[in-house]
Order: sequence, then C-alpha cells, then structure tokens
Amino acid sequence: MSKKLFFMYKNADYVVDGMRSALGQAVENNYAFGAVMTDMPALDEHNKENVDWIRDMEGEIYSTVPSVCEQNELTPITLEELGQKLREMEYIIPYGVK
Repeated sequence: MSKKLFFMYKNADYVVDGMRSALGQAVENNYAFGAVMTDMPALDEHNKENVDWIRDMEGEIYSTVPSVCEQNELTPITLEELGQKLREMEYIIPYGVK
C-alpha cells in the first residue's frame, strides 16, 4: 500500500540529496512531497528533471522562499498551506537537519 511522505529541507547543503530521496520513494510507489525552507543555489538540468519525475509520479516539491520558486521552478507554498499539507501526510521527514 502506498504511503504519503513529506520531506522538509531546511539546510541548503542537503536539498538536492533530499530530492533524490523523494524521487526514490516515488519510484517505490509512494506519494513523495518536499518543501525547501531555505535559500539555495540554482538546480542543474539533471536535478530539474528529478523534480519533473516526482511531479509525473503525483508528487510535488514546494518552497516557502519566493526567490527559490522562481529560480528553480518550484511550487510556492505559504506556511499555512504547508501546515495543511502536513496534516494529510503519514510520514514527515526532516531531511538534513544538523
């Protein structure tokens, strides 16, 4: 049975790795979502394709930072909307927390 997983990326050093983890879960037939909650550098073409694959598998990568959304073509989300999404999830994974 598929699970709903939500990865939360607070540390810019781990965002790309965390997105790959979300993609891996999507490939395993789970619904994977993520939220970038920090400023980060631009994604390269390979990692933009990974985000597209997550979307193709009914997941999404969001960001609470408007400049990150524009730079990396991520879906914007407010903290209130994020809170609502988290209530719908079975697992919440804080990824790359130091």
